Amino acid sequence: MPRETFERELQRLQDDLLALGCLVEDALIASVEALRRRDGEASRKVIEGDEEINRRRFALERDALILIATQQPMASDLRVLAAILEITTELERMGDYAKGIAKINLMIGDEPLIKPLIDIPRMAEKARDMLHRSLDAFVRQDVELARAIPREDDEVDALYQQIYRELITYILADPHNIEQANYLLWAAHNLERTADRVTNICERVVFTVTGEMTELNEDEGRSTSVEGLSA
Repeated sequence: MPRETFERELQRLQDDLLALGCLVEDALIASVEALRRRDGEASRKVIEGDEEINRRRFALERDALILIATQQPMASDLRVLAAILEITTELERMGDYAKGIAKINLMIGDEPLIKPLIDIPRMAEKARDMLHRSLDAFVRQDVELARAIPREDDEVDALYQQIYRELITYILADPHNIEQANYLLWAAHNLERTADRVTNICERVVFTVTGEMTELNEDEGRSTSVEGLSA
């Protein structure tokens, strides 16, 4: 395969990755909006849409592996392909979180919500924004952006803790609220885990550009070079 053809195939994979990311972003927001509005039909659409997310994930993995196996890419290209394989997995799991929130809405059934949803939609918007920018950082090979995004995870964690404390007060006020409170806390947990997986994507961006595996958390300074994949 000529170099120009290889580069076109690599660009196509990145475009497909962004398309998958858009599907996941939409699913996250749609699942929370359906929960907020108690819209069972919208939740069922999110659940059905997860099949397309899975299909695209496996197609991306297949095409990336074929490119690796047949073209013997250079180190920098191999890092990009390895990152695509990792990021597709992270996106698929985020899609599962959205599906889980949709299922929670259906499990709550016809019951009215014990409280208006305020912080859960905020968590969803923040996680979606972080995800969008992490994929932008990957395409632009922007290490500084990739390092900055995980610092925003504290905002998501703070919202999660706020939701937890508030739901506890509802349980203490009326023990009959415990089941729905647990459902809502699980929805918030899915969003908190989504933000954690955005950090994993950001780590892959740093790896793609630098060849170093770095934990973008409290111990961000620690990193290791991966032999054979460094520039």
